[in-house]
Amino acid sequence: MKLEITLLQILAVLFLPGAWTQSSTSALGAVVETKNITFPAGSKAVLPCHSPRMVWTQDRLKDRQRVVHWDMVRSSPEYSVERILDMSPGGRQRVYNGFNKGRVSVPDSAFNDGNFSLVIDNVVTTDKGVYTCNLHHHYCQIHQSIQIQLNVTKSVRKEKRYWDGERTVFVVLLGKSVVLPCVNRRSLWREGLQEDQQQVAHWDFQAPGVRQDRANRLVDLYASGERRDYGPLFAESKMSVEEDAFTVGDFSLSISDLKPVDRGLYSCHLHHHYCGLYERRIFRLTVAPSLPPPPPPASTTAPRIFQNDVPVPRTEEVEGPRVVNVILPEHRGYFVQHLGYFLATFLLLALVVVAIIVLTRRRKKRGLDYELRRSERGTVIVGGDVSLECTELRPCTQESLNSDYKNNLLKERDMTKECNKDLDGKMWK
Repeated sequence: MKLEITLLQILAVLFLPGAWTQSSTSALGAVVETKNITFPAGSKAVLPCHSPRMVWTQDRLKDRQRVVHWDMVRSSPEYSVERILDMSPGGRQRVYNGFNKGRVSVPDSAFNDGNFSLVIDNVVTTDKGVYTCNLHHHYCQIHQSIQIQLNVTKSVRKEKRYWDGERTVFVVLLGKSVVLPCVNRRSLWREGLQEDQQQVAHWDFQAPGVRQDRANRLVDLYASGERRDYGPLFAESKMSVEEDAFTVGDFSLSISDLKPVDRGLYSCHLHHHYCGLYERRIFRLTVAPSLPPPPPPASTTAPRIFQNDVPVPRTEEVEGPRVVNVILPEHRGYFVQHLGYFLATFLLLALVVVAIIVLTRRRKKRGLDYELRRSERGTVIVGGDVSLECTELRPCTQESLNSDYKNNLLKERDMTKECNKDLDGKMWK
Protein backbone atom coordinates (compact mmCIF):
# COMPACT_ATOMS: atom_id res chain seq x y z
CA MET A 1 0.00 0.00 0.00
CA LYS A 2 2.79 2.42 0.88
CA LEU A 3 4.53 1.64 -2.39
CA GLU A 4 1.41 2.46 -4.40
CA ILE A 5 0.98 5.77 -2.59
CA THR A 6 4.61 6.66 -3.25
CA LEU A 7 4.23 5.89 -6.96
CA LEU A 8 1.09 8.04 -7.11
CA GLN A 9 2.94 10.94 -5.51
CA ILE A 10 5.82 10.64 -7.98
CA LEU A 11 3.44 10.58 -10.94
CA ALA A 12 1.61 13.61 -9.58
CA VAL A 13 4.86 15.58 -9.25
CA LEU A 14 5.87 14.63 -12.79
CA PHE A 15 2.59 15.29 -14.56
CA LEU A 16 0.87 18.06 -12.59
CA PRO A 17 3.19 20.87 -13.78
CA GLY A 18 2.40 19.91 -17.37
CA ALA A 19 -1.32 20.12 -16.64
CA TRP A 20 -1.02 23.47 -14.89
CA THR A 21 0.50 25.21 -17.89
CA GLN A 22 -2.55 24.33 -20.08
CA SER A 23 -0.73 25.69 -23.13
CA SER A 24 2.58 25.55 -24.92
CA THR A 25 5.61 27.05 -23.18
CA SER A 26 6.83 28.56 -26.42
CA ALA A 27 3.89 31.00 -26.44
CA LEU A 28 3.72 31.66 -22.69
CA GLY A 29 7.37 31.50 -21.68
CA ALA A 30 9.49 28.90 -19.95
CA VAL A 31 8.15 27.45 -16.69
CA VAL A 32 11.19 27.33 -14.41
CA GLU A 33 9.48 26.34 -11.14
CA THR A 34 6.29 24.65 -9.91
CA LYS A 35 5.40 24.01 -6.28
CA ASN A 36 2.59 22.73 -4.07
CA ILE A 37 2.31 24.87 -0.95
CA THR A 38 -0.12 24.38 1.95
CA PHE A 39 -0.72 26.92 4.73
CA PRO A 40 -3.23 26.80 7.59
CA ALA A 41 -6.18 29.16 7.46
CA GLY A 42 -5.61 32.52 9.10
CA SER A 43 -1.81 32.41 8.64
CA LYS A 44 0.40 34.43 6.28
CA ALA A 45 1.67 32.84 3.05
CA VAL A 46 4.77 33.88 1.12
CA LEU A 47 5.07 32.65 -2.49
CA PRO A 48 8.79 32.96 -3.34
CA CYS A 49 9.81 34.35 -6.74
CA HIS A 50 13.53 35.21 -7.04
CA SER A 51 15.54 35.93 -10.20
CA PRO A 52 19.03 37.43 -10.15
CA ARG A 53 18.81 37.96 -13.92
CA MET A 54 16.08 40.54 -13.38
CA VAL A 55 18.09 42.65 -10.93
CA TRP A 56 17.78 46.33 -11.80
CA THR A 57 21.24 47.94 -11.46
CA GLN A 58 20.80 51.21 -13.37
CA ASP A 59 23.82 50.28 -15.51
CA ARG A 60 24.72 53.35 -17.57
CA LEU A 61 27.66 51.53 -19.24
CA LYS A 62 25.55 48.90 -20.92
CA ASP A 63 27.52 49.30 -24.18
CA ARG A 64 30.46 47.60 -22.51
CA GLN A 65 28.27 44.61 -21.78
CA ARG A 66 28.08 43.66 -25.47
CA VAL A 67 31.26 42.26 -27.00
CA VAL A 68 32.17 40.47 -30.22
CA HIS A 69 35.52 38.80 -30.88
CA TRP A 70 36.90 36.60 -33.64
CA ASP A 71 39.29 33.74 -32.84
CA MET A 72 41.18 31.34 -35.13
CA VAL A 73 42.25 27.75 -34.41
CA ARG A 74 45.13 26.21 -36.36
CA SER A 75 45.71 22.45 -36.38
CA SER A 76 49.03 22.47 -38.31
CA PRO A 77 51.95 22.57 -37.96
CA GLU A 78 50.79 22.45 -34.32
CA TYR A 79 47.58 23.21 -32.49
CA SER A 80 47.21 26.90 -31.55
CA VAL A 81 44.48 29.45 -30.81
CA GLU A 82 44.87 33.08 -31.87
CA ARG A 83 42.66 36.11 -31.16
CA ILE A 84 42.07 38.00 -34.41
CA LEU A 85 40.12 41.05 -33.18
CA ASP A 86 37.44 42.15 -30.72
CA MET A 87 34.98 45.01 -30.66
CA SER A 88 32.39 46.64 -28.35
CA PRO A 89 29.91 49.47 -29.03
CA GLY A 90 31.79 51.88 -26.76
CA GLY A 91 35.23 51.28 -28.29
CA ARG A 92 37.11 50.71 -31.52
CA GLN A 93 38.14 47.50 -33.16
CA ARG A 94 41.26 45.98 -31.62
CA VAL A 95 43.42 43.87 -33.96
CA TYR A 96 45.94 41.65 -32.14
CA ASN A 97 48.41 40.92 -34.97
CA GLY A 98 50.27 43.72 -36.75
CA PHE A 99 50.20 41.74 -40.03
CA ASN A 100 46.39 41.81 -39.98
CA LYS A 101 46.00 45.56 -39.42
CA GLY A 102 44.25 47.11 -42.40
CA ARG A 103 43.63 43.63 -43.81
CA VAL A 104 41.08 42.19 -41.33
CA SER A 105 38.02 44.14 -40.14
CA VAL A 106 34.39 44.05 -38.97
CA PRO A 107 31.78 46.62 -40.18
CA ASP A 108 31.59 49.68 -37.92
CA SER A 109 27.78 49.44 -37.87
CA ALA A 110 27.86 45.89 -36.48
CA PHE A 111 26.02 46.68 -33.22
CA ASN A 112 23.34 48.66 -35.08
CA ASP A 113 22.42 46.22 -37.84
CA GLY A 114 23.64 42.96 -36.25
CA ASN A 115 26.19 42.17 -39.00
CA PHE A 116 29.47 41.01 -37.38
CA SER A 117 30.98 39.39 -40.48
CA LEU A 118 34.78 39.23 -40.70
CA VAL A 119 36.32 40.67 -43.88
CA ILE A 120 39.78 39.35 -44.91
CA ASP A 121 41.59 41.04 -47.82
CA ASN A 122 44.42 39.43 -49.80
CA VAL A 123 44.05 35.91 -48.40
CA VAL A 124 47.37 34.15 -47.73
CA THR A 125 48.22 30.53 -46.95
CA THR A 126 48.60 31.22 -43.21
CA ASP A 127 44.94 32.29 -43.03
CA LYS A 128 43.88 28.64 -43.24
CA GLY A 129 42.09 27.46 -40.10
CA VAL A 130 38.82 27.42 -38.16
CA TYR A 131 37.40 30.87 -37.33
CA THR A 132 34.98 31.41 -34.43
CA CYS A 133 32.66 34.39 -34.05
CA ASN A 134 31.80 34.85 -30.34
CA LEU A 135 28.95 37.15 -29.28
CA HIS A 136 28.64 37.98 -25.57
CA HIS A 137 26.11 39.99 -23.60
CA HIS A 138 27.39 39.98 -20.02
CA TYR A 139 24.41 41.83 -18.57
CA CYS A 140 21.86 39.42 -20.07
CA GLN A 141 24.17 36.39 -19.63
CA ILE A 142 23.90 35.40 -23.31
CA HIS A 143 26.71 33.73 -25.26
CA GLN A 144 26.67 32.61 -28.89
CA SER A 145 29.40 31.11 -31.09
CA ILE A 146 29.55 30.50 -34.86
CA GLN A 147 32.33 28.43 -36.47
CA ILE A 148 33.56 28.72 -40.07
CA GLN A 149 36.45 26.84 -41.67
CA LEU A 150 38.65 28.65 -44.22
CA ASN A 151 40.77 26.74 -46.76
CA VAL A 152 43.12 28.34 -49.31
CA THR A 153 43.68 26.99 -52.86
CA LYS A 154 45.61 28.01 -55.97
CA SER A 155 43.14 26.47 -58.43
CA VAL A 156 40.14 28.49 -59.63
CA ARG A 157 38.10 25.31 -60.19
CA LYS A 158 38.46 24.25 -56.54
CA GLU A 159 37.06 27.51 -55.18
CA LYS A 160 33.68 26.77 -53.52
CA ARG A 161 31.59 26.91 -50.36
CA TYR A 162 29.86 23.93 -48.70
CA TRP A 163 28.65 22.44 -45.39
CA ASP A 164 30.65 19.51 -43.96
CA GLY A 165 28.08 18.53 -41.32
CA GLU A 166 29.59 20.60 -38.49
CA ARG A 167 30.46 23.97 -39.96
CA THR A 168 30.53 26.00 -43.19
CA VAL A 169 33.70 25.53 -45.25
CA PHE A 170 35.05 28.27 -47.54
CA VAL A 171 37.66 27.33 -50.17
CA VAL A 172 39.10 30.67 -51.32
CA LEU A 173 41.56 31.41 -54.12
CA LEU A 174 44.95 32.68 -52.95
CA GLY A 175 45.20 36.49 -53.04
CA LYS A 176 41.43 37.16 -53.13
CA SER A 177 39.16 38.63 -50.46
CA VAL A 178 36.59 36.71 -48.40
CA VAL A 179 33.76 37.59 -46.02
CA LEU A 180 33.12 35.13 -43.17
CA PRO A 181 29.45 35.68 -42.17
CA CYS A 182 28.33 36.17 -38.57
CA VAL A 183 24.88 37.78 -38.36
CA ASN A 184 22.67 38.24 -35.30
CA ARG A 185 19.78 40.60 -35.88
CA ARG A 186 18.02 39.96 -32.57
CA SER A 187 16.68 43.06 -30.87
CA LEU A 188 19.07 42.72 -27.93
CA TRP A 189 22.00 43.57 -30.19
CA ARG A 190 20.42 46.86 -31.26
CA GLU A 191 19.97 50.12 -29.45
CA GLY A 192 16.50 49.77 -27.96
CA LEU A 193 14.40 51.68 -25.50
CA GLN A 194 15.39 52.43 -21.93
CA GLU A 195 15.81 49.36 -19.79
CA ASP A 196 13.37 50.50 -17.12
CA GLN A 197 10.61 50.18 -19.74
CA GLN A 198 11.80 46.73 -20.81
CA GLN A 199 11.56 45.01 -17.39
CA VAL A 200 8.10 43.94 -16.21
CA ALA A 201 6.86 41.52 -13.54
CA HIS A 202 3.25 40.55 -12.83
CA TRP A 203 1.27 38.06 -10.73
CA ASP A 204 -1.82 36.16 -11.94
CA PHE A 205 -4.39 34.09 -10.01
CA GLN A 206 -6.46 31.15 -11.25
CA ALA A 207 -9.30 29.90 -9.11
CA PRO A 208 -10.01 26.14 -9.24
CA GLY A 209 -11.57 25.23 -12.59
CA VAL A 210 -10.51 28.48 -14.33
CA ARG A 211 -8.34 28.30 -17.46
CA GLN A 212 -5.11 30.22 -17.75
CA ASP A 213 -6.33 32.54 -20.48
CA ARG A 214 -9.06 33.69 -18.06
CA ALA A 215 -6.78 34.18 -15.05
CA ASN A 216 -7.18 37.31 -12.93
CA ARG A 217 -4.33 39.83 -12.97
CA LEU A 218 -3.27 40.80 -9.45
CA VAL A 219 -0.47 43.33 -9.95
CA ASP A 220 1.95 44.72 -12.58
CA LEU A 221 5.43 45.89 -11.54
CA TYR A 222 7.83 47.98 -13.68
CA ALA A 223 11.50 48.66 -13.18
CA SER A 224 10.78 52.40 -13.27
CA GLY A 225 8.92 52.04 -9.96
CA GLU A 226 5.42 52.11 -11.39
CA ARG A 227 2.90 49.60 -10.02
CA ARG A 228 -0.62 48.79 -11.15
CA ASP A 229 -2.95 47.00 -8.77
CA TYR A 230 -6.02 45.13 -9.96
CA GLY A 231 -8.66 44.85 -7.26
CA PRO A 232 -8.71 45.96 -3.63
CA LEU A 233 -6.40 43.21 -2.32
CA PHE A 234 -3.25 45.33 -2.36
CA ALA A 235 -5.05 48.44 -1.16
CA GLU A 236 -6.34 46.53 1.86
CA SER A 237 -2.85 45.11 2.54
CA LYS A 238 -4.21 41.61 1.89
CA MET A 239 -1.38 41.09 -0.62
CA SER A 240 1.98 42.82 -0.98
CA VAL A 241 5.25 42.79 -2.96
CA GLU A 242 8.46 44.43 -1.78
CA GLU A 243 9.10 47.93 -3.13
CA ASP A 244 12.75 47.16 -3.97
CA ALA A 245 11.86 44.08 -6.03
CA PHE A 246 13.93 45.12 -9.08
CA THR A 247 16.87 46.09 -6.89
CA VAL A 248 17.33 42.76 -5.12
CA GLY A 249 15.49 40.51 -7.60
CA ASP A 250 12.87 39.42 -5.04
CA PHE A 251 9.33 39.44 -6.47
CA SER A 252 7.76 37.24 -3.76
CA LEU A 253 4.02 37.65 -3.10
CA SER A 254 2.81 37.81 0.51
CA ILE A 255 -0.80 36.90 1.36
CA SER A 256 -2.08 37.54 4.90
CA ASP A 257 -5.12 36.11 6.71
CA LEU A 258 -5.53 33.10 4.43
CA LYS A 259 -9.05 31.89 3.72
CA PRO A 260 -10.43 28.97 1.71
CA VAL A 261 -11.28 31.34 -1.18
CA ASP A 262 -7.55 32.08 -1.58
CA ARG A 263 -6.69 28.58 -2.77
CA GLY A 264 -5.78 28.12 -6.44
CA LEU A 265 -2.89 28.67 -8.86
CA TYR A 266 -0.64 31.72 -8.50
CA SER A 267 1.87 32.46 -11.30
CA CYS A 268 4.76 34.92 -11.31
CA HIS A 269 5.71 36.22 -14.78
CA LEU A 270 9.08 37.92 -15.33
CA HIS A 271 9.70 39.77 -18.61
CA HIS A 272 12.93 41.35 -19.79
CA HIS A 273 12.27 42.45 -23.37
CA TYR A 274 15.76 43.89 -23.82
CA CYS A 275 17.41 40.56 -22.93
CA GLY A 276 14.71 38.37 -24.45
CA LEU A 277 13.90 36.83 -21.04
CA TYR A 278 10.49 35.37 -20.14
CA GLU A 279 10.17 33.12 -17.08
CA ARG A 280 7.16 31.74 -15.21
CA ARG A 281 6.88 30.30 -11.71
CA ILE A 282 3.67 28.50 -10.73
CA PHE A 283 2.46 27.79 -7.20
CA ARG A 284 -0.57 25.73 -6.18
CA LEU A 285 -1.77 27.14 -2.87
CA THR A 286 -3.91 24.96 -0.59
CA VAL A 287 -5.52 26.30 2.57
CA ALA A 288 -5.64 23.72 5.38
CA PRO A 289 -7.82 23.93 8.51
CA SER A 290 -6.67 26.43 11.07
CA LEU A 291 -4.32 25.25 13.76
CA PRO A 292 -5.87 24.47 17.18
CA PRO A 293 -5.12 27.00 19.92
CA PRO A 294 -2.09 26.13 22.04
CA PRO A 295 -2.88 24.40 25.31
CA PRO A 296 -2.77 26.60 28.43
CA PRO A 297 0.43 26.38 30.46
CA ALA A 298 0.37 23.77 33.24
CA SER A 299 -0.36 25.29 36.63
CA THR A 300 2.41 24.92 39.19
CA THR A 301 0.65 23.82 42.38
CA ALA A 302 2.29 22.61 45.55
CA PRO A 303 2.33 18.85 45.98
CA ARG A 304 -0.33 17.45 48.26
CA ILE A 305 0.91 15.84 51.46
CA PHE A 306 -1.11 12.97 52.85
CA GLN A 307 -1.16 12.05 56.51
CA ASN A 308 -0.35 8.41 55.90
CA ASP A 309 2.43 9.30 53.46
CA VAL A 310 0.98 6.84 50.97
CA PRO A 311 0.59 8.28 47.45
CA VAL A 312 -2.74 7.87 45.74
CA PRO A 313 -2.49 5.28 42.95
CA ARG A 314 -2.81 6.72 39.45
CA THR A 315 -5.63 5.45 37.33
CA GLU A 316 -4.79 6.53 33.80
CA GLU A 317 -6.93 5.32 30.97
CA VAL A 318 -4.92 3.60 28.28
CA GLU A 319 -6.14 4.71 24.92
CA GLY A 320 -6.47 1.86 22.48
CA PRO A 321 -4.91 1.97 19.04
CA ARG A 322 -6.78 3.96 16.46
CA VAL A 323 -7.35 2.63 12.97
CA VAL A 324 -7.49 5.24 10.25
CA ASN A 325 -9.06 4.08 7.00
CA VAL A 326 -7.65 5.96 4.00
CA ILE A 327 -9.90 5.72 0.96
CA LEU A 328 -8.12 6.75 -2.19
CA PRO A 329 -10.27 7.92 -5.09
CA GLU A 330 -10.48 5.52 -7.99
CA HIS A 331 -8.23 6.53 -10.82
CA ARG A 332 -8.97 5.87 -14.44
CA GLY A 333 -5.82 3.75 -14.64
CA TYR A 334 -7.11 1.33 -12.03
CA PHE A 335 -10.36 0.77 -13.97
CA VAL A 336 -8.43 0.07 -17.16
CA GLN A 337 -6.10 -2.31 -15.31
CA HIS A 338 -8.94 -4.31 -13.75
CA LEU A 339 -10.78 -4.39 -17.07
CA GLY A 340 -7.65 -5.85 -18.67
CA TYR A 341 -7.43 -8.56 -16.01
CA PHE A 342 -11.11 -9.45 -16.53
CA LEU A 343 -10.77 -9.67 -20.31
CA ALA A 344 -7.63 -11.81 -20.06
CA THR A 345 -9.35 -14.24 -17.65
CA PHE A 346 -12.44 -14.45 -19.85
CA LEU A 347 -10.31 -15.12 -22.94
CA LEU A 348 -8.40 -17.90 -21.16
CA LEU A 349 -11.62 -19.60 -20.07
CA ALA A 350 -13.02 -19.33 -23.59
CA LEU A 351 -9.91 -21.00 -25.01
CA VAL A 352 -10.18 -23.85 -22.49
CA VAL A 353 -13.87 -24.45 -23.35
CA VAL A 354 -13.17 -24.42 -27.10
CA ALA A 355 -10.32 -26.93 -26.64
CA ILE A 356 -12.57 -29.29 -24.65
CA ILE A 357 -15.32 -29.11 -27.28
CA VAL A 358 -12.90 -29.82 -30.14
CA LEU A 359 -11.33 -32.81 -28.35
CA THR A 360 -14.78 -34.28 -27.53
CA ARG A 361 -15.94 -34.02 -31.12
CA ARG A 362 -12.80 -35.72 -32.39
CA ARG A 363 -13.25 -38.64 -30.01
CA LYS A 364 -16.91 -39.09 -31.07
CA LYS A 365 -15.93 -38.99 -34.73
CA ARG A 366 -13.26 -41.67 -34.21
CA GLY A 367 -15.84 -43.94 -32.46
CA LEU A 368 -18.31 -43.59 -35.34
CA ASP A 369 -15.62 -44.42 -37.92
CA TYR A 370 -14.65 -47.54 -36.02
CA GLU A 371 -18.29 -48.77 -35.82
CA LEU A 372 -18.85 -48.10 -39.54
CA ARG A 373 -15.76 -50.09 -40.51
CA ARG A 374 -16.82 -52.97 -38.29
CA SER A 375 -20.32 -53.13 -39.78
CA GLU A 376 -18.92 -53.03 -43.31
CA ARG A 377 -16.71 -56.05 -42.60
CA GLY A 378 -19.66 -58.07 -41.26
CA THR A 379 -21.78 -57.27 -44.36
CA VAL A 380 -19.10 -58.41 -46.78
CA ILE A 381 -18.66 -61.79 -45.04
CA VAL A 382 -22.38 -62.52 -44.97
CA GLY A 383 -23.05 -61.46 -48.58
CA GLY A 384 -20.21 -63.57 -49.99
CA ASP A 385 -21.50 -66.83 -48.38
CA VAL A 386 -18.14 -67.54 -46.94
CA SER A 387 -18.34 -70.46 -44.57
CA LEU A 388 -15.70 -72.40 -42.89
CA GLU A 389 -16.11 -76.21 -42.46
CA CYS A 390 -14.96 -77.29 -39.15
CA THR A 391 -13.58 -80.86 -39.04
CA GLU A 392 -14.51 -82.76 -36.08
CA LEU A 393 -11.51 -83.83 -34.14
CA ARG A 394 -12.12 -86.83 -32.12
CA PRO A 395 -9.59 -87.87 -29.64
CA CYS A 396 -7.74 -90.96 -30.43
CA THR A 397 -8.61 -93.31 -27.64
CA GLN A 398 -8.21 -96.55 -29.55
CA GLU A 399 -5.84 -98.65 -27.69
CA SER A 400 -4.15 -101.47 -29.58
CA LEU A 401 -4.33 -104.92 -28.14
CA ASN A 402 -0.74 -105.37 -28.97
CA SER A 403 1.05 -104.48 -25.84
CA ASP A 404 4.42 -105.58 -26.87
CA TYR A 405 6.11 -102.37 -25.87
CA LYS A 406 9.12 -101.96 -23.81
CA ASN A 407 7.68 -99.00 -21.90
CA ASN A 408 4.87 -96.52 -21.92
CA LEU A 409 6.76 -93.84 -23.91
CA LEU A 410 6.98 -96.03 -26.99
CA LYS A 411 3.33 -96.88 -26.67
CA GLU A 412 2.29 -93.23 -26.55
CA ARG A 413 4.44 -92.33 -29.58
CA ASP A 414 2.88 -95.15 -31.62
CA MET A 415 -0.64 -94.04 -30.69
CA THR A 416 0.09 -90.47 -31.74
CA LYS A 417 1.25 -91.60 -35.20
CA GLU A 418 -1.95 -93.56 -35.80
CA CYS A 419 -4.14 -90.64 -34.80
CA ASN A 420 -2.25 -88.28 -37.12
CA LYS A 421 -2.73 -90.73 -40.04
CA ASP A 422 -6.49 -90.83 -39.51
CA LEU A 423 -6.70 -87.04 -39.34
CA ASP A 424 -4.65 -86.54 -42.54
CA GLY A 425 -6.90 -88.99 -44.39
CA LYS A 426 -10.05 -87.10 -43.49
CA MET A 427 -8.62 -83.74 -44.36
CA TRP A 428 -7.62 -84.88 -47.86
CA LYS A 429 -11.02 -86.30 -48.63
